[in-house]
Amino acid sequence: MRLLIATDAWHPQVNGVVRSIERMAEAGTRLGIRPVLLTPADFPALPMPGYPEIRLSLVTRRGVLARWDRLAPSHVHIATEGPIGHAVRAACLRRGQAFTTSYHTRFPEYLAARAPVPQAWSYAWLRRFHAAGSGTMVSTPSLERELAGRGFTGLMRWTRGVDTALFRPRDGDALPGLPRPIFLSVGRLAVEKNLSAFLGLDLPGSKVVVGDGPDRARLQALAPDAHFLGALTGEALAQVYASADAFVFPSLTDTFGIVLLEALASGLPVAAYPVTGPLDVIGGTGAGALDPDLRAAALAALAVPRARCRAEALRYTWAESARQFYENIALAHAVGPLTRAPDDLDAAALAGPG
Repeated sequence: MRLLIATDAWHPQVNGVVRSIERMAEAGTRLGIRPVLLTPADFPALPMPGYPEIRLSLVTRRGVLARWDRLAPSHVHIATEGPIGHAVRAACLRRGQAFTTSYHTRFPEYLAARAPVPQAWSYAWLRRFHAAGSGTMVSTPSLERELAGRGFTGLMRWTRGVDTALFRPRDGDALPGLPRPIFLSVGRLAVEKNLSAFLGLDLPGSKVVVGDGPDRARLQALAPDAHFLGALTGEALAQVYASADAFVFPSLTDTFGIVLLEALASGLPVAAYPVTGPLDVIGGTGAGALDPDLRAAALAALAVPRARCRAEALRYTWAESARQFYENIALAHAVGPLTRAPDDLDAAALAGPG
């Protein structure tokens, strides 16, 4: 298998999409598969206005097809619906190549938070994008039910994992001097993450935020008493997880939330809204508290045994995630490409520059 993975999400972004793709590429190499990534690093790119961490690739038909001919992929997976994803989708349809996609991000909700675009329009556009493939991977049962209800077809399950050697309970305190209890949130500081709901809670002790993004200045002004540590990775991040008392996940739009697994693996109970992602990861496990009242959830999480959190995280491995990912790709490609003509979106892409 020579697998081409096309993604518009790549470094310097720090998010679950990038992390998942990296893990699948690493696992593929160990399995004797030849995964090759097509990312914004392969094309000229411009920073997204207001969000320079995200690079918008200046993709051309000629550039994509030249790389395609050089790689000669036997299998294709399109991870995102951005410029690279659209260009590779068009190339697959042009050449009769089966491909899979994955649904990582709620773009309709993200777009609606920034502009007056009806979600129904965005979902119709996404449904058309994914329907051209031979299968669309989703991370949770609740997301699968939701998308099926919106008319998406060919849905396949692809769970996520966590590095339980890195993220683990630890001795010591990486947050010395902060009043307890310490409520931690980790993630991108952007409006769709709903961090203001966490920062506005009346909670005892301290609030700590790890991450960076375009909404940081506004959030710091909103909560001057909160402790903003910036973006952390590796050991530094793992130590902060293990030093907190509860993890608060205020997002209403994430499709999974790998940070939930990192918190649990660190022995940190989770407080969240009862929505897609937390419902699937926490649900009735006893490893956290879900409540429409986020303050009530945060306070209830303090009573959750840390050992219970760790035990739940051990159920999630990147090895199992990779098994599902590559089995889905093999199954979808065995079925072959869908026999349909490119729609108007594909024609526009194929007629693009270069």
